[in-house]
Amino acid sequence: MNALIDVVVERLTRMLIPRPITMRATEGDFELDGTTGICASAELAGVSAWLQGALRPATGLSMGESSHGSIRLSMEPALGAEAFQLAVTPDGIRIEGGDAAGLFYGCQALLQLLPPAVFRRSKVSGVRWVVPAVKIQDAPRFAWRGTMLDVARHFMPKHDVLRFIDLMAMHRLNVLHLHLTEDQGWRIEILRYPRLTEVGAWRRESQVGAEADARGDGRPHGGYYAQDDIREIVAYAAERFITVVPEIESPGHVQAALAAYPELGVTGEQLEVWTRWGINPNVLNVEESTVDFFTNVLDEVMELFPSPYIGVGGDECPKDQWRADPRTQQRMAELGVQDEEALQSWFIRRLDDHLTAAGRRLFGWDEILEGGLASGATVASWRGMTGAITAARRGHDVVACPDDGAYLDYRQSDSADEPIPVGIVLTVADVYGFEPIPAELTKDEARHVLGGQANIWTEHMDSPRMVDFFAFPRLCALAETLWSTKERAYDDFAGRLDEHLARLDALGVEYRRPFGPLPWQKRPGIAGRPSTPDQRAAHIAQMVANIGG
Repeated sequence: MNALIDVVVERLTRMLIPRPITMRATEGDFELDGTTGICASAELAGVSAWLQGALRPATGLSMGESSHGSIRLSMEPALGAEAFQLAVTPDGIRIEGGDAAGLFYGCQALLQLLPPAVFRRSKVSGVRWVVPAVKIQDAPRFAWRGTMLDVARHFMPKHDVLRFIDLMAMHRLNVLHLHLTEDQGWRIEILRYPRLTEVGAWRRESQVGAEADARGDGRPHGGYYAQDDIREIVAYAAERFITVVPEIESPGHVQAALAAYPELGVTGEQLEVWTRWGINPNVLNVEESTVDFFTNVLDEVMELFPSPYIGVGGDECPKDQWRADPRTQQRMAELGVQDEEALQSWFIRRLDDHLTAAGRRLFGWDEILEGGLASGATVASWRGMTGAITAARRGHDVVACPDDGAYLDYRQSDSADEPIPVGIVLTVADVYGFEPIPAELTKDEARHVLGGQANIWTEHMDSPRMVDFFAFPRLCALAETLWSTKERAYDDFAGRLDEHLARLDALGVEYRRPFGPLPWQKRPGIAGRPSTPDQRAAHIAQMVANIGG
């Protein structure tokens, strides 16, 4: 019997992503049927309703609420924030959460113990909805487990944003950093300044490819989220315990705003919404009226997003226009600012002061470290991990998202047929190896590392299916890196990823296949899965070799 349980444990641990801290198999299993109900207190009604909605479509079972329900949800605060315990016996299922978020993650783990078909959106016939008997205890390593989604370069309709939120929740990611404004588009309705979306949300064409001389596609592109759309996105995410952190870029990456309101720019020239990629030379001027414009924008943003963190950008701001402009030089003298780098710091600090006075925390890219910041400001370290080290040593909280470990727009192999070969090669294995805490930090300094996030820049992702291709399965790897313990083994993850792809197939995710079809595979994750130990060993070895690049 012990040998059988060992086999079951090995099978179970190969099923879950992220991998739990502890998992112990016991005897038997539990089958969901027409008598299965859910028992939860009134305070857990939201999680209970979500679980019912997740189980009903594929199983066809009612999963009604009942005080005698065999799936029992409860709170156990001693477990800690976002932690959970899951126990399955032949008599029923019990999920306990340290808080409602932990309980929700326990429900996500339960879904992964069921056949992958449970993730389909209509009734599946001929499947027994059996859960193996097991005890799981789990908790996240990091509090910030995020994804930055750029909806400014290429607009993503609200429906697809909600779908992406569901995929994040499935992987226990809890922060959606929504990049809303850019040179190429302004995507959020601001009632006080309607031209930001009337003009700034649309461009006449888009650059095709990454080369400087790449052609345009001749196809208009645009869209924006009305304030009611934003409220819906924020509420939908909150029901899945995801915080949406908005980002309004400044003082660079602002040509869409300048197209709408030319007086915000240094030259005052009437510009179009930019149609190219890269770093744009046009930046904001530093008049009080421009500061007021952006603080007014942030006021409306704060009304829509309850997030403690509000992003202000701060990255890649060229200083050439400021250096060449007499009025900017005069303004620097008036302010007592010594150089253009300090001028950017002055601008960011003004936004910082405004957000701090409103009880929020400024969130910006690591360039904001080049000047003084309020103690509550949080830094996203993207240019490697230098920003993370510097910020933590200065006492600022850090979100690690280095381009060499977490940029999911980077190419996934060095193959000549890789679509849009941007940046360095980042394979699934490379992303899995990302470590958010720099080794150079002391234990006290390391406490400032809140966690990390993947960054999905969408210059070359003009549809949700392309976002799928670049994000998955690399986002699965990053999710485990941010949730599970520091001690991880890639080979073990690769085996579980093999199982996990069947779930992504059921959800219709158009992920990048990490391996080509083998002779006995008609379609990985759906049919022709390896059925003998030798086949499985060969399959995993092939997958590990190919995923590793």
